[in-house]
Amino acid sequence: MKTVEIATAERCEFIDITAKAESAVREAKAASGLCLIFCPHTTAALTINENADPSVQKDIRNHLEELVPEGKGYAHGEGNSDSHIKSSLLGPSLSVIVADGKLVLGTWQGIYFCEFDGPRRRKVYIKIIKEN
Repeated sequence: MKTVEIATAERCEFIDITAKAESAVREAKAASGLCLIFCPHTTAALTINENADPSVQKDIRNHLEELVPEGKGYAHGEGNSDSHIKSSLLGPSLSVIVADGKLVLGTWQGIYFCEFDGPRRRKVYIKIIKEN
């Protein structure tokens, strides 16, 4: 298992971690199998989406803010309830197929760590399960 350290700089940001997952596949020398990616934080998430046009991530962040605005009078007392909800909407983990020693992603797809309560120091765990 590989641990990836991430330092976020903003309250809400998407960080492309595709290269980190690709590196884990190479290090594991996995010809085929699965790449499991897990985020152990309740106010952050993971997603796969377009990585060619950064305005896509901006649109996702803006729309999530419209759906779940910060400071809307939530019951949770820490002031970050919107972050918990956004994290639950996107989810804490991803599974990506590995074939021919590479992640099977679409032409425009990238893997993103999604920060909703930053800036913080975060971890993501990447586990490669090789196919026999």
